Amino acid sequence: MSGYVTDPEQLEACVGRLPGPRDLKVIDHLDRHAIDWIAASPCAFAVFGDAAGLAVTAAGGAAGFAHAEGERRLAWPAEALDDPTLAREGAGVGTLFLVPGLGETLRVNGRVGAVAGGRIAIEVEECYLHCAKALIRSGFWAASPAGEAPPADPATRLEASRFLALGTLDASGRADLSPKGDPAGALLRLRDGAAWFPDRPGNRRVDSFRNILAQPRVAALALVPGSHDVVHLAGIARLCADADACAPFAVDGKTPKLATRLDEPRLRAFASPALARARLWPLRPTTARLDPAEIFRAHVGLSRERGLQAGMARAATAVPGLLRRSLDRDYKKNLY
Repeated sequence: MSGYVTDPEQLEACVGRLPGPRDLKVIDHLDRHAIDWIAASPCAFAVFGDAAGLAVTAAGGAAGFAHAEGERRLAWPAEALDDPTLAREGAGVGTLFLVPGLGETLRVNGRVGAVAGGRIAIEVEECYLHCAKALIRSGFWAASPAGEAPPADPATRLEASRFLALGTLDASGRADLSPKGDPAGALLRLRDGAAWFPDRPGNRRVDSFRNILAQPRVAALALVPGSHDVVHLAGIARLCADADACAPFAVDGKTPKLATRLDEPRLRAFASPALARARLWPLRPTTARLDPAEIFRAHVGLSRERGLQAGMARAATAVPGLLRRSLDRDYKKNLY
């Protein structure tokens, strides 16, 4: 099959130029908004990776099972993770924190600083809020608790999945965990001995894609919202812009420009104790006062990005209500 993307120039030609101030909403610490978000979160996903490999695990418990130890360190009990053995000192880590009822997710990236006494400490390097599109497309919070046992076959479970937490590493071992969501059948497909999933409109940071080009080992956790049963998959990824490869993932008449192929994926299906402890479904919205638009605005203000474009963006986000209206319009018109 032709159409594989092998360098950053081809990637840019396929998905478009990256936004000028790409890291405008990224901060290098946990501000008060991030700390409040983590305190309200009963569930997170995490990718851990180093030279020995990488894998994704779920973590969960009562809201606030993880907590900030100042602005530069995040800590959680090892027992909160489905697989705490993944957390090795010095490993790159990317995390994704969910708050019930909110479509946005908080991404915190860094390194494992210490593993001792049943506690895992993460040294924070990046923190930012991710848009709500993945959870909206997957119907994540609209799900009801699963009432039937899932299919025993991991491949069947995989193709029924509607949410994916994709873990990647860059050439320096920095980790990233990206949320992806779609209706069943439009997110993951198995064909030709490979697992495929599409790219959809989102934050346009393309961290996962740039990482795959630099270091193609990936891992992911797939699930059906409402169920505690998950599938872990891992393999070597390739980016494909071939029209025939992307066509099966069309939704509402819109075909993605790019799809990711995992060659000879290793699949493992299991029940996640962490998701069971988090009790995400049926939805019980958080009582915490969290305003994603305000968090985006605050992070733009705290970002170290400079220049004319960054200054113009900061001025725009300062207009009362403008960012909220922009987010609502984007979520309605640009899901696919």
